[in-house]
Amino acid sequence: MQRRIPLFQALFLTGSIFIPSVATIASAQDAVPLPLEEAEPDSAPDAEDAPPTIAAAIDLLTVVTMIDEDASITGNGATFEVDGTPVTLVFDVNADRMRLFTRVASSDGLSGAQLKRLLQANFDTALDARYAIAGGQVWSTYMHPLVSLSQDDFVSAIAQTVTLARTYGTTFSSGALSFGAGDSNAEIQKLLEGLLGAETDI
Repeated sequence: MQRRIPLFQALFLTGSIFIPSVATIASAQDAVPLPLEEAEPDSAPDAEDAPPTIAAAIDLLTVVTMIDEDASITGNGATFEVDGTPVTLVFDVNADRMRLFTRVASSDGLSGAQLKRLLQANFDTALDARYAIAGGQVWSTYMHPLVSLSQDDFVSAIAQTVTLARTYGTTFSSGALSFGAGDSNAEIQKLLEGLLGAETDI
């Protein structure tokens, strides 16, 4: 893993910040990643000399490549896969912020009841990840300051983001926990009763 750190450091030497559009994120999730070795420079500064936000970004990219060795690394993040689900990481080292995204479904034609269900889930079962709509798509997303995000919390954020996308349309949950004061438990109970009723009719 030490071999990859110089690459990450070199990505921040220009000091430029690129904030991608939703279309850029969507196309990145569809792109075929380049092998990491093709972009590796010959040398770069020591990681210990990097400013805190850059060091934090390096830590996140280190975790990403541990999860997916074929991750596509950019100057402000990465696109990688978690068990077949494409995830995009973007960060801004000047603003000390990071975001995770994964595309869930088209938002075209969502009814008022479906939009209400997303907002209910954001209150209690989405936990730290959230549903969002942008560019005609429903996204599962997670946002946090860079420096205060530990590697363990980043791994949890990835898991929550992916799980929230995969449970879209059923439990709308990013994990096993939920905030009991919300509406989702009752909605999930209705779903279970409907499924049990369907099994009885078979």
